[in-house]
Amino acid sequence: MAEVINMPRLSDTMEEGTLAKWFKKVGDTVKEGEILAEIETDKATMEFESFYDGVLLHIGIDEGSTAPVDSIIAIIGSKGEDISKIINNDTPAVKEEPITAVKEEPITAVKEEPITAVKEEPITVVKEEPTPVVKEEVKADSTISISNDRILISPLAKKLANEKGIDVSAIKGSGDNGRIIKRDIDSFKPSNYSQFTQPRPHLKESSYETQNSTMRKAIAKRLADSKFSAPHYYLNIELEMDNIISFRKQFIQTQNIKISFNDIIAKAVSLSLAKHPKVNSRWYDDKIIYNEHVHLGVAVAVDDGLIVPVVKFSNSKDLPQINSEIKDFAERAKNKKLTPSEIEGSTFTISNLGMFGIESFTSIINQPNSAILSIGAIVQKPIVKNNEVVVGNTMKLTLACDHRTVDGATGSLFLKTLKEYIENPVSILI
Repeated sequence: MAEVINMPRLSDTMEEGTLAKWFKKVGDTVKEGEILAEIETDKATMEFESFYDGVLLHIGIDEGSTAPVDSIIAIIGSKGEDISKIINNDTPAVKEEPITAVKEEPITAVKEEPITAVKEEPITVVKEEPTPVVKEEVKADSTISISNDRILISPLAKKLANEKGIDVSAIKGSGDNGRIIKRDIDSFKPSNYSQFTQPRPHLKESSYETQNSTMRKAIAKRLADSKFSAPHYYLNIELEMDNIISFRKQFIQTQNIKISFNDIIAKAVSLSLAKHPKVNSRWYDDKIIYNEHVHLGVAVAVDDGLIVPVVKFSNSKDLPQINSEIKDFAERAKNKKLTPSEIEGSTFTISNLGMFGIESFTSIINQPNSAILSIGAIVQKPIVKNNEVVVGNTMKLTLACDHRTVDGATGSLFLKTLKEYIENPVSILI
């Protein structure tokens, strides 16, 4: 009996999936547990295993095409089995997008521009400019060549002319008895001057387009929903980083593990959230859930956009564990190898653009979280310490909060605790 394989729901927000790659073709034998295809969701690209033994009788979606969740993507059964009824009963929504996109644009864009642009410009430009320019230059030259013998020129003007490579015979002096002076050299313009300083631009407008990936469409939808449904407000704080710089250096030397500043901040954030569960919360229309566990989302940039793998129970993990997980997530995120469980369930998110030299920025809350922390670059600048101006290192943090769950005082107390951890990093280890 033929078994139908539908587009799976691989994440809680997935509404459609893109078939990135088929590992089998029609007629191939398939075994249970064998990788059948790669499916791109709104968050990652994942390998999809077959749950059945048999022969691949039908492929319902081509590579690169998108289909809604639960639509038929393949049928596995016995060789020669009749599956026409199954195929006819399924009305996939896959083929609608290309038709509307292809037919409307070429008609309006191609036919109107050539008619107006080609016929008017050449006539006015070509016939009027050459005539006056050529004839006046010739007159100037002829007056200079009539005055034979020697050319009157001041020593300074002669020196400037030699330095600039100017032929003084082409210059009409403005000094006494036609003497060439410095002013004449400075204001001299060769006969072909306009040709070099005012080139006729031959510019052509150009652009290109790409189809929005499943991930890009999901990012657009979710961030727009967050921005327009959650009343955002922002809290900014600047921290002294000298202690954390020394702490990191000593940790690397003693433990022989190269942790990053981001790892230390992730741990400090996790400990702060455990003390302030109101920031580690989720809004519902009839209730607010305060999470006592901390699942820290770490924003990672990938080619298609942004993905947020989650460090589960991050407040209970030490720095080497957090370092190892974040590094592994970042590597697999770029190769689209994260699993659904690794990108779901965050209770708070951090986003770091400090490595790009960005000093401060604001982020959009990654719902259903109630807040997100934006981490800027470490900057060296003058600061006041013990009533003296000294060179120090600082970093700016911006906390974006959903005002439905996190009040200003609540967010401020969270940042105060976070500041204490970061400026006194030894407390992270206690």
